[in-house]
Amino acid sequence: MAVEGAGARETLTYAGQQYEVVAEGRMENRTVNLMVGGQPYAFGPAAGGGIEIKNLPATAPLPAVLPAGSYEQTVTTDPLAKNAFFLAVSLIIMGVGFLKPNISTIVGQLYPQGDPRRDSGFTLYYYGINLGAFWASALCGLLGVQFGWWAGFGLAGIGMLAGFVVFVLGKKHLQGKGEPPNPVALTEKVVGPISREWLIYAAGVLGVIPIFFLVQSNRLVGWALGVSIVAALVYVGFIIAKCTKVERERMMLALVLIFGSVVFFTLFEQAGTSLNLFAATNVDLMGVSAAQTQSFNAGYILIFAPVFAAMWAWLAQRGRDPNPTLKFGLGLLQVGLGFLIVVWGQGFASPEFKMPLVFLGLLYLFHTTGELFLSPVGLSEITKLSVARVVSFMMAVWFLASSIAQYVGGWIAGAMGTETVGGQVLDPAAALATSLDGFNKLGWAGVGVGVAFVVVSFFIKGWAHGVNDPSNHPQPEPIAPTLDGERQAVNPAAIRADKA
Repeated sequence: MAVEGAGARETLTYAGQQYEVVAEGRMENRTVNLMVGGQPYAFGPAAGGGIEIKNLPATAPLPAVLPAGSYEQTVTTDPLAKNAFFLAVSLIIMGVGFLKPNISTIVGQLYPQGDPRRDSGFTLYYYGINLGAFWASALCGLLGVQFGWWAGFGLAGIGMLAGFVVFVLGKKHLQGKGEPPNPVALTEKVVGPISREWLIYAAGVLGVIPIFFLVQSNRLVGWALGVSIVAALVYVGFIIAKCTKVERERMMLALVLIFGSVVFFTLFEQAGTSLNLFAATNVDLMGVSAAQTQSFNAGYILIFAPVFAAMWAWLAQRGRDPNPTLKFGLGLLQVGLGFLIVVWGQGFASPEFKMPLVFLGLLYLFHTTGELFLSPVGLSEITKLSVARVVSFMMAVWFLASSIAQYVGGWIAGAMGTETVGGQVLDPAAALATSLDGFNKLGWAGVGVGVAFVVVSFFIKGWAHGVNDPSNHPQPEPIAPTLDGERQAVNPAAIRADKA
């Protein structure tokens, strides 16, 4: 059976001769052998580095020990399978680009400016997202390990379709929120017989083409992110220059929070890369797979999101809700401490260089509580601090910051990798040492930036200019339906008089 991936084939070249690496089984339970003379031979790390091939006969065309640097690894894949994968990823990217900024904006529209329930509302919205994430990590990871990643991806696709159906059927409960601000403009013909609405749909489909080529080059992704950052900052600077003092300082506070999110998610998004590899190589998983540990974060959110939602509402009602910069600082402190807990627990590693699962669980616990201090609060604050005409754009900038964090996080994870053959780590001791060294640096970076945000919060908390104070935002009059189905404002005093 080929190494991970449809049509993937891995070979090891020594002295000009190629030998196929054959993997059987899935993920943690698989065995990897080197084919020599048509026979499979197990291998592992050699003392001093390189590979030691087990039970290799003396007549074999290569030595039993291959020193590091004496051999080359090559992985080839089926072009059709590879292109299908990149096309699927490109479609997902385009879909998420439409979904995330807009759905977050809709949630913000459900609460009037100054409504103290907004932070709680976003926390519950976060709960809903992670309800899906928990089952996706648990079930898709299980299917991927047991049957192949085609099954995991397939189930994820079914989940996306189910989410779309729920949204369409539930639109009536949004009470008109999220509808086009100017429906007539969408029907206008802009390119021959094509209306503005259908032009947007066509652009969305055609936009998949450049994304398809972009995702295949990490360097191009880096350049694209760099250009996007510069363009976004120039546009935001142009908007700020036209703002009043209050609007300008609110927008500047939004940019501070966006910077904090870049740092936070650079650390947090190690979950799918270095932390997942750490779990597979250096954690005693006690029967679960490394892929399923990705459900820890979502599971903790299901437990704690309602608690945080109630806590923010309770504090807001009493005028004790911490300012957003302070919340971000506390969130950054927690994501840093999560890494440090694993580093401080290295003395509990077994002779096989496996750490107890409880330390990984504690890491994800601190990362999750840090996330609840920062991410839903950030979503809420961006909708409140941004000038009304650029709220959706600022939400896009917020998610652009997340993209930057994942790009940088991927680079960091790559620097923490160790040598593998056939997906098998050759030196678990070196892998553990490399991971812990990286986690130590990431942990102290998070703590340092968190402390800086806590200190700065006392100096810039006035930049919000009472955006979180309900008394600064008169609530709209309640709306009641008339007999003909139209809606009209209702005077609360008149309602009380009628009831009396």
